[in-house]
Amino acid sequence: MPRFFWLVLFCAMLLQVARVGHSEDVVLDRFERTTIASELIQPMELDIAPDGRIFLIELGGVVKVIDPKSGQVEVVGKLDVTTAQENGLIGLALDPNFADNGWVYLQYSPPDFSGQHISRFTFHENRLDLASEKRLFAYEEQRRECCHHAGSLEFGPDGNLYVGTGDNTNPFNDSQGYAPIDERKDRAPWDAQRSAGNTKSYNGKVLRIRPEPDGTYSIPDGNLFPKDGSIGHPEIFVMGCRNPWRINIDQKTGYLYWGDVGPDAGSENERGPRGYDEINQARAAGNFGWPHFIGDNFAYSKVNFSTGEIGPKFDSLAPRNESVNNTGAIELPPANAAMIYYPSADSSKFPELGSGGRTACAGPVYDFAPSLASTTKFPDAYDRTLFAFEWSRSKIYAVHLDDHSHVERIEPFLPEMKFSRPIDIQFDADGALVMIEYGETWGVNADARLVRIDYVRGNRSPIAMASTTNDMGREPLRVELDDGRSFDRDGDSLTYKWSLTRTNSSEPTAIELATTARASAEITEPGVYAVTLEVRDEAGAVGMTSLPVIVGNSRPSVEFIEPLDGDFYTPGEPIRYNVMVRDVEDGTSDLEESENGEYKFIDALAPTRMFVEVMPVSDASKSNETPGMTLIRKTDCLNCHAPNRTLVGPSFVDIATKYRDQPHQVDVSVGRVMNGSTGVWGKVGMLPHSQHTVAEVRLMVETVFSATADSSNASATGFNNSLPTAQDSQSVQLSANYADAGRGDIPKLDGSATIMLRNRNLQAESADEFGGTQRLGSDKAQGKHFMGGIEHDGFLKFTNIPFNAVKQVVVRVASAGVGGTIELHRGGMDGPLLGSTTVEVNGDWTDFYEKTIELGVTDGRDSLYVVFKNPERRGGLMNIDSINLQ
Repeated sequence: MPRFFWLVLFCAMLLQVARVGHSEDVVLDRFERTTIASELIQPMELDIAPDGRIFLIELGGVVKVIDPKSGQVEVVGKLDVTTAQENGLIGLALDPNFADNGWVYLQYSPPDFSGQHISRFTFHENRLDLASEKRLFAYEEQRRECCHHAGSLEFGPDGNLYVGTGDNTNPFNDSQGYAPIDERKDRAPWDAQRSAGNTKSYNGKVLRIRPEPDGTYSIPDGNLFPKDGSIGHPEIFVMGCRNPWRINIDQKTGYLYWGDVGPDAGSENERGPRGYDEINQARAAGNFGWPHFIGDNFAYSKVNFSTGEIGPKFDSLAPRNESVNNTGAIELPPANAAMIYYPSADSSKFPELGSGGRTACAGPVYDFAPSLASTTKFPDAYDRTLFAFEWSRSKIYAVHLDDHSHVERIEPFLPEMKFSRPIDIQFDADGALVMIEYGETWGVNADARLVRIDYVRGNRSPIAMASTTNDMGREPLRVELDDGRSFDRDGDSLTYKWSLTRTNSSEPTAIELATTARASAEITEPGVYAVTLEVRDEAGAVGMTSLPVIVGNSRPSVEFIEPLDGDFYTPGEPIRYNVMVRDVEDGTSDLEESENGEYKFIDALAPTRMFVEVMPVSDASKSNETPGMTLIRKTDCLNCHAPNRTLVGPSFVDIATKYRDQPHQVDVSVGRVMNGSTGVWGKVGMLPHSQHTVAEVRLMVETVFSATADSSNASATGFNNSLPTAQDSQSVQLSANYADAGRGDIPKLDGSATIMLRNRNLQAESADEFGGTQRLGSDKAQGKHFMGGIEHDGFLKFTNIPFNAVKQVVVRVASAGVGGTIELHRGGMDGPLLGSTTVEVNGDWTDFYEKTIELGVTDGRDSLYVVFKNPERRGGLMNIDSINLQ
């Protein structure tokens, strides 16, 4: 073989090493997520200003500006929008010259116009000037039927504005999860050939325009159709989209990326392929096929919806739109295949994407900047990587691109970090990833938040994770100390120091207890103490945490005797309760037990210290409370505070009353919580809470400051009483809280118990667990939501059902697909079969009807599994709205 061949090969290898070589190894646990802001209401899209401030829009029309350093959130404007179907404030982009002109572009749904507006507003003196609106562009939609309004705005590096628009087509009913190409009379909303496949429709497209300084726009060169509009609208850059929900522009190449949310068909048949979601790349203008093609140009068949006759498949090289609803060209541009495509099941082509629900989104392409002086920028291993993400699967995927922007490989990004439905992501000026986590459901979520993911370099402080056992009780009290979860993220060895401080002393002094990871300490003097653990790594970086210890008083135990966890309740009828309390100092509410001498009788005031509350719960596992209250429950706040009663410290209502008209006290109180304080409300000090971020503490403080005497739910006092239940909720939470009498200078302690009671009429979307199905919305459903997209062996699980109180089950179902069987099992999908019923096709996905399943004799408590079966067709079975246990 010629010598020059080896020389060429060697040089090629050197070039390959230079291209894939990286200056640093990626250590996944150096990625850290920080919550910037919470309590967001259906957040949709973000953009980052040159000064680092984050602009964020919410579906209801609110525009917010967030300081990423302080977490301060400010509402700077609110548009009047309709949120019917999927409408609202759906797109945001800052002008490329925002620092100079303050221009903000918004895509929104006016209530008095059937369509969307693309408008420019001026941001001035920290407010969005609504009167400054310059309407660049508007396009019409039908609002008779749902769905797919899409919504996304992005600027390219050349100053052109890209606009994502949905196909505005109802995908349900006779389309059966395949191409919605219904050409029957008065069925235009079910025909995407009138929109996505129509060159004279703005729907189902990505538009590209060039905003001009006077508030108008021009047509840039290179769009899909001539500027004279003779073939199609000249604003169209890409046609053939179904629901291009999130778009992004590679600022280096100018290539357009978008996620296209696909249809629901679970398997291939004569109509065409199964449903796929897509991640697309457009290097130039083009047709991306919908509704005639999907995925790798998999073709649908022409269908006569009147007769059911299946015609020939569409030709991707020469597609034709011959629909009666088409107002544009009949001959369409050749179809482009998707860059990445995947079904709900595992993908053989792209196995890295896994399986599950589908809502594809395209994020930014990361360009590593070697000269950027940032200790948090992403490593160069992610240079030229497209960050695609999945709203339904709560996943992010790193799509590594080669030198020609082709897919080189795909890997899950931070698979061990749990996300809650990412809905938009961008990189900030420091090379860190800023992301909106939308939250658990398609609605208002307590876990919606704005976060930042940094790659942290250099030595990191160790994490102190102390725990104590036997931290409250009578003296002498032996407390066991354990650092078992402390660790150093750089792998350094740690040294330990435990100390004890009496916080209710006029002169608190720290006493060293031990220098080992685990230790014990006997405390003989009654008092309120803080046990502090300090861990130090080899470089001297320190992590600290403190835990409270109360000596001289025991925490009472509280137990519901009636009702029991999982019992049914009837909305509108009172709940009778009986609570048992045992307390070493106070005694017990059990008269029989008190006679044995182990307990003394509780004093006459004891029943007034028993507080029972009922609150509605939005689903079977999560109470509808604020993010601040969720954080409060997860920390130690409720050891010392209660909403309406004085415990160790003041009640939330007392704090709010004192500071309600002093806004500056929010920041003061945040400092006290972070650093600890004493002497403000008494001698019992508040421990530092440095384990929380400033943003998290601010959420907790704002929740406390919002407390009012009448802000609680229905409540009662006493060990035996009843509570009203006016709420028609899926379930209610019954909470019992007993505050003891304290002991001299030792503060009062409280004990609590919580049980959940179910409504007999269970909404399907409230299942404790589910698989092979997904939550969808419809005004025809009882709770405005139902479970759909049901596959063979899909299931719903409801835990802790009292079967002795159930004789039959009524399911509310519908099917425009293939139908199937519903089986009820006890304890597991393969557990004992309790009963079954056949679900017939009724031709409408949301025209729900009832089927009754009689149960055999069964008693006790166990999980109920609702299992869906159709082994022959396997996908597109049915929808289920509710399960009524009678």
